[in-house]
Amino acid sequence: MRTPTTVLAILLTLAAAAPRLHAQSTHVASQAVLDAAIQQHVDDTTAQRDAVLKVLNRDEVKAVAGRVGIDLTTATTAVATLQGDQLAAAAGQAQQVERVLAGGASTVVISTTTIIIALLVIILLVVAID
Repeated sequence: MRTPTTVLAILLTLAAAAPRLHAQSTHVASQAVLDAAIQQHVDDTTAQRDAVLKVLNRDEVKAVAGRVGIDLTTATTAVATLQGDQLAAAAGQAQQVERVLAGGASTVVISTTTIIIALLVIILLVVAID
């Protein structure tokens, strides 16, 4: 009767240790893959911030901001605080403004002005909320 109890105890010990041994196996993704993914995210975020800052530094945007009384220094500083969806939205609007202004379309001045004001307001609201 002692042998079956010993065998059962050994089997239970092995069964309890198996998940821990399995957990020490290699990860699904290597450290290089994880580093590359993080670097890609950082690069994307930097590109989005640069797109917004590029538009904020345009003379046309400075003129519109001056007419409506928005401080571009605060807006430019606020770009550093944007993250995730807010940054993606601001970058999308900035790219749209850049396309319209680069095209030289003078017939879209009203919509371009509206987009610029919306971009600036979003940035300022994010700063005010944080």
